[in-house]
Amino acid sequence: MDDLATECRRLLDQDRLEEFVVLMETLAGYRFFIKDIIDPVDILKKLVKKRDPDLAVRYARVFPHSQLLLCFIIQEFGNKRDLTSAIRAFEVLKQQSGGINMFACRSIIDICGHCGEFLRSRIILEELLAEKIVPNVYVFNSLMNVNAHDLSYTLQAYKNMQNLGVAADLTSYNILLKACCNARRVDLAQNIYRDMKHLALNGALKLNVYTYSTMIKVFADAKMWQMALSIKDDMLISDVSPNMITWSSLISACAKSGLVDKAIQVFEEMLINGCEPNAQCCNIILCACVESCQYDKAFRLFYSWKDTGFKIFCTSKAKRSPLYSGSEPTYTVVPFKPTIATFNILMKACGTDFYRAKALIHEMKIVGLNPNHISWSVLIDIYGTAQNFQGAIQQAFRRMQDIGITPDVVAYTTAIKACVENKKLKMAFSLFEEMKKFQLQPNWVTYNTLLRARSRYGSLYEVQQCLAVYQDMRKAGYSSNDYYLKELIEEWCEGVLCSKNQNQELVSDGSSVMKGESRKLYDLFLEKVAAHLQKDNGENQIIDIRGLTKVEARIIVLSVLRMIKESYLLGNTIQEEDMIIITGVGKEAKGAASHPLEVQQTLVGVLKNELGLDVVTGHRALCCDRTSRHSDSALRSPTVLQMTEVVEDYTHLARRPRDLGVLKVTRDSLQQWLQKKSSQGI
Repeated sequence: MDDLATECRRLLDQDRLEEFVVLMETLAGYRFFIKDIIDPVDILKKLVKKRDPDLAVRYARVFPHSQLLLCFIIQEFGNKRDLTSAIRAFEVLKQQSGGINMFACRSIIDICGHCGEFLRSRIILEELLAEKIVPNVYVFNSLMNVNAHDLSYTLQAYKNMQNLGVAADLTSYNILLKACCNARRVDLAQNIYRDMKHLALNGALKLNVYTYSTMIKVFADAKMWQMALSIKDDMLISDVSPNMITWSSLISACAKSGLVDKAIQVFEEMLINGCEPNAQCCNIILCACVESCQYDKAFRLFYSWKDTGFKIFCTSKAKRSPLYSGSEPTYTVVPFKPTIATFNILMKACGTDFYRAKALIHEMKIVGLNPNHISWSVLIDIYGTAQNFQGAIQQAFRRMQDIGITPDVVAYTTAIKACVENKKLKMAFSLFEEMKKFQLQPNWVTYNTLLRARSRYGSLYEVQQCLAVYQDMRKAGYSSNDYYLKELIEEWCEGVLCSKNQNQELVSDGSSVMKGESRKLYDLFLEKVAAHLQKDNGENQIIDIRGLTKVEARIIVLSVLRMIKESYLLGNTIQEEDMIIITGVGKEAKGAASHPLEVQQTLVGVLKNELGLDVVTGHRALCCDRTSRHSDSALRSPTVLQMTEVVEDYTHLARRPRDLGVLKVTRDSLQQWLQKKSSQGI
């Protein structure tokens, strides 16, 4: 037998696991007692590490206690977050046992939660109920705990328990409280807690520290600090000692309500009751000080804790212990161990004092902590707020790159914000392109910071730049401040009508109209502006304003004209084609055609009366010299083909409509207008 064990170990050392399992199956077939050759648990761990569920199941089935081993396989695969392999072992266990192993059901449900497959956990219950099998309370508890983020489903599972006659235990009620806490349902949590207290008075339940701690957190999240402290009183009456989680929630309840002094009082009470604080408790108090702008108090507390540590007083229970001697001190001193998060909170208390923030980073390194992304982002923000642009970029942002920390989205966004605050917009957009180059997806704050970087647009390039950011933001699924962007574009395009010495007058009905429009119409308008302003000036200018209001159509047309004017003043070649504007006036709506017609009339007034351009309307706008003046490639474009279809669509009518909804600005008048603007120097 010793030689056999040696051979088995040799196979394992050579990682020949399949040969080893075959050997074990053969020996088991000859009724060898193989359990003592090698511990089966060690072998199963190796097979799980190899992610080979089939081989693990084969090996487990060799032993008489295979059901226990299969449950072990399920749990081990769960620890590896390998739900597929765990379910494979679970299915084999069901087939082998000829029924349902409740422990395995509970394990597989827990694994579903561990892997984030909440819906899969619900299928387990449905399969049990379909087979008319009543799960025990432990299976229900696991199911409710995994789905505690979904209050409605958790309550439904609890009702199923009641309907099936499964008695809920203390864990069941605690999970219900947890689900209410996650859903921020204070009212429902209070009702459940009231029922639990009633059951406790009748001796059916004995509430534990988890029950009270969960209720305290419910009230803490709702900023109901007085109710949270009343739960602590219930604990003491029931002779349940608060633990670290309880005290942390109590401190948080006071801190979230802005009661810094009360939070410190609860913290000191925790020390008196013999509970050693962790870094989180300290960070909650420091964060409360910072959020309430009590920066000096935050630093005083920090250095006091650092110098003297914490005096943890012996509790009355400890004093009653036979090991306690009256001559010994009634407290012990434990050192304060700040974390990176502690220093990050203190850095936020520095305001614009970047020297103090840099000293904290140095102090962090002295105690053996390395500043993380948040540390550097806070430092960048402090430099930016202090109007120290060079410090923000060179001494903070680039410095973190130099020491090997790759900036994340927050760091880039903070650096962009610092650039915007210091009017360094070129660097801001350069950082934006840099983060996209490194495949970092900008967040909503990044986009919004760039879009609000300018209070007005000075050139076409600036408009194109911001519209590109806007389109990128929309593609990423974020909603932007469309109204703000629309106002800036409106102000910029109205410059076509104004000289440098004139005040730019915005149209009066723009704000009122756009405020009443839906976000979908905002998007349509801005997308059309972006599409036209990103065209090359040499391309054929065909402007589609269908579906827009008078104000929006005016902005689109004027923005294109300003783009052409700026390009002409820079000496670029301008198109030698007529400008075509599609307004949408047509045959399809007699009653509704008044709106597109009003848009068209407004544009004609702007182009003719205010700008002095020649405008051709109606059927002549398309038919006059249409084939001779537009290139073949332009005529093949979707917009021109669509315009052609509009004309051809009316050929079968005996009487042509008065207006086809197409305007044409002649190239000659456009050239004259540009020359006039050039001679005026605007």
